Amino acid sequence: MTKRSWIRELWLDLQDPHHVAHFQEMCGVHGSFSRSPGVGGGGELDRTRTHNNGSISGGSETKGSVVSEGGEGQKLTSQTRRRIGASTTTTTTTTTTTTTTTTEGETENPSTNGTALTNATGERVATGGVKPHSLAGNNPGSTVKPLRKNSLTGDAGHEFRIENRLLYYLFTLGTELGNESFYITFFPFLMWNVDAFVGRRVVMVWVWVMYLGQCTKDLVGWQRPASPPVVKVEMFYNSEYSMPSTHAMSGTALPFSLFFLTYGRWEYPFPIGLGLALVWTVLVCVSRIYMGMHSILDVVVGFLYTVLILLVFLPALDAVDGFYLTYRYAPLVIVLVHLGLGLFSFTLDTWSTSRGDTAQILGTGAGMALASHVNHLLGLLPDPGPDQLPLPVTPLSAGLLVLMVVRLALGVLVLLATRAVMKKVTIPLVCRLIGVSSEDVRAARQTIGVELPYRYVVYGTVGFNVIFLVPLLFSHTRLS
Repeated sequence: MTKRSWIRELWLDLQDPHHVAHFQEMCGVHGSFSRSPGVGGGGELDRTRTHNNGSISGGSETKGSVVSEGGEGQKLTSQTRRRIGASTTTTTTTTTTTTTTTTEGETENPSTNGTALTNATGERVATGGVKPHSLAGNNPGSTVKPLRKNSLTGDAGHEFRIENRLLYYLFTLGTELGNESFYITFFPFLMWNVDAFVGRRVVMVWVWVMYLGQCTKDLVGWQRPASPPVVKVEMFYNSEYSMPSTHAMSGTALPFSLFFLTYGRWEYPFPIGLGLALVWTVLVCVSRIYMGMHSILDVVVGFLYTVLILLVFLPALDAVDGFYLTYRYAPLVIVLVHLGLGLFSFTLDTWSTSRGDTAQILGTGAGMALASHVNHLLGLLPDPGPDQLPLPVTPLSAGLLVLMVVRLALGVLVLLATRAVMKKVTIPLVCRLIGVSSEDVRAARQTIGVELPYRYVVYGTVGFNVIFLVPLLFSHTRLS
C-alpha cells in the first residue's frame, strides 16, 4: 500500500459513522432503531451511500426544496438548502421498509434521526423500523429526548436510552461549553471579575477562529454523521454542515488562548494552567462525538485547524489590540472589516442558522472592539502597568464570591434586557427600511437585508455593553 492510499484509507476510516456509533454504545447510548451490522467496522458499503444529516440514503442531496418547518417553527423559503433527506429516500431494515418521496415545494416525513415514520399498517415507527418506545423497557437505563429541537427543521428527535448518566451529564456539559448560553456568561465573567485585558483579546481570538470555522464549513459542505447507525443525542445543530467541528475549534481556542495570555501575567503553576486547558479541550471534542454531531475526522481537523490559526494569530494580538485602542479611525475600520467579513460569509451559502451565527459572532466582536476604543479614550478600565505584573491570584473569600456573583447576575440581566429590546426594535425597523414584511419575523430573517443588520445591531450592542455600559454601571453602584 502506497503512502497516498494509506492516507486516503485513514481519511475515509475517520469519517465512518460506525466509529461514532460504537463509541456511543461504549458510553451507554442506545437508539430506538436497529443498528446496521458491523458497528465499529469499516463499512465500505456505507461509504458509497449519501451521508445525509440523519439518514443514509442512496440518493443525492438536493437544493432548493422547501422544508415544512424551520427553527423555532419558521417556514423556509425556496432559497433554503435542504439539509435533510434526499429527493427520494429509501430506508430499509430487517423489520420494515419505508419509502419517502418528496416533490419540489413540500417535504413528507424526511428520514432524520428523531422522525417517526408510518409503515404499511399505519403504525408509527422510528426511523430504523423499531417502535420509538420499544427499547425503553429492555434495560434499566434512563430514556431521554435529544437536547433541544433542530434549529432549522424543528425536528425534536425521538427518545434514546442512556445507561451511564454520569457520562451523559459530563458530555452535555462539554457540548454546552460551545453554545451561546455559555458565551453570554463566560466572556462577561472574564471581563468583569478576572481581567478585561485578557478578556478582550480572548474575544478577538474567538471571533477569528469561529468565523474561519463557519466559513470553512460552508465551503466544504460535508454532512453530519448518518443516523442510523449514529444516535442523535443532540439535534440543535443537526441541519448545519459538519467539517470542521466549530465546537472543537472553540473548545481548543478558548482554553489555550487563555493559557497563553495569562501565564506569566498571573501567578499560577504552569502544569495547572496547561492541564486545565487540555481537560477543557478534550471534554468539548469528545462530547461532539458522543452527541452524534461529528465524525472523528471533523473533530481532529477542527483541533488541528485551530492550532494553526493560534500559531498565526496569537503573536499578532499585541498589534491588533493596540490598533483597536489607539488608532484614530479604528472604529470605522472595525465596522467596515467586520461588516465586510459578514457579507463575504453570506455569499458562501443559502440561508441557514450557521449564516446567522457567523453574523452574530462578528457583531459581538465589533461591539466589544468599539467599546474598548471608547474606554481607552475616556480612561475607563485602564490596563495594569508593567510594574504591576505578574498579578497575584486573590484568595477567594465569601465576600469576594458574593461580589462576583452579584456582578455577574446584574450584568447578565442588563445584557439579556439589551438583547430583548434591540430585537424588538431592530427587526421591524430593518424590515420597513428594505421593504420586507415583518408579519412573519422568522421568514423575514432569512433575507440577507434583514439578517445581517439585525444580527450586527443587536449583538453589536450587547458586545458594546459588556465592556462599556455594564462596567460603568458597576462604578456608579460601587461594585467595581
